[in-house]
Amino acid sequence: MAKSSGGKSAGKSSPMTGKASSRVQSAAARTPGSPTAASGFAPRAQSAAARNAGGSRGGATGGGAKK
Repeated sequence: MAKSSGGKSAGKSSPMTGKASSRVQSAAARTPGSPTAASGFAPRAQSAAARNAGGSRGGATGGGAKK
């Protein structure tokens, strides 16, 4: 696996996927004291993955519960 550029983007980005979100959450769970875990990035990654997948889990644009 290639070494990351330290989080700095070179102008190219890709959408957060469910697989990527899972990797972030797993890393945060393995090392709770890490900067990733401490920053709260894991839940934001999960939210972004759900948004990118077209699903809604009750976020700011989720629309709330159905009756």
